[in-house]
Amino acid sequence: MTRRVEVATFAGGCFWCMVKPFDELPGIIEVRSGYTGGHVKNPSYKEVKQGDTGHFEAVKITYDPSLFSYESLLELYWPQIDPTDAEGQFIDRGPQYRTAIFYHSYEQKTAAEKSKQRVEENGPFNKPVVTEILPAEVFYPAEEMHQKFYKKNPDRYKQERVNSGRDAFINKHWKSPGFI
Repeated sequence: MTRRVEVATFAGGCFWCMVKPFDELPGIIEVRSGYTGGHVKNPSYKEVKQGDTGHFEAVKITYDPSLFSYESLLELYWPQIDPTDAEGQFIDRGPQYRTAIFYHSYEQKTAAEKSKQRVEENGPFNKPVVTEILPAEVFYPAEEMHQKFYKKNPDRYKQERVNSGRDAFINKHWKSPGFI
C-alpha cells in the first residue's frame, strides 16, 4: 500500500531555526531549507541574503497527513515566529526574513486563513498579524550546508536562537497554551 504524502511550505525568518521544530516528528518525512516566492531562478544563499531576489527563506515539509495533519503543522508553525513583524524576524531584517504560509491546495489555504484568524483573535499580540498567506511557488532547496543546520552545527544553532531574540520572544509570547 502506498502512503499518501503532502507538502507544506512555511517562511519564518532564518530557515536554520525553522527546521528543528518540525523535524523528526511522527509523520514528517522530510524538512528542507530553501527559497521561494522570488523572481530569480536557482538563487544562492548569498543572493537571497542580499534581499533583492524577492525570495523568502523557507522550509518545505513533506509529511504523511494520516499521521500529522496540516492543521497540526500550522499549530506548530505560529509559535515559532513573531507574526506581527513585517520587516523580518527578530535580529534578521529584510524581505527574505518575512513570514508567510505558502499553500499548495485550496484546503491548505482555507486552513491557513482560519488559523491566522485564531491567532489574530486569541493571540497575545496588540498589533495586527501580518504573516501572508500566498500560493506556493517554485521551491529551490538551499545549499547542503544549510540543510539540518541544527544537527551539523549544534552550538552555532543554539547561539543563533538566543542571540537573535527568537527564544526570548517565544518564551514571552507563546508559552501560554490556547492561542491557536
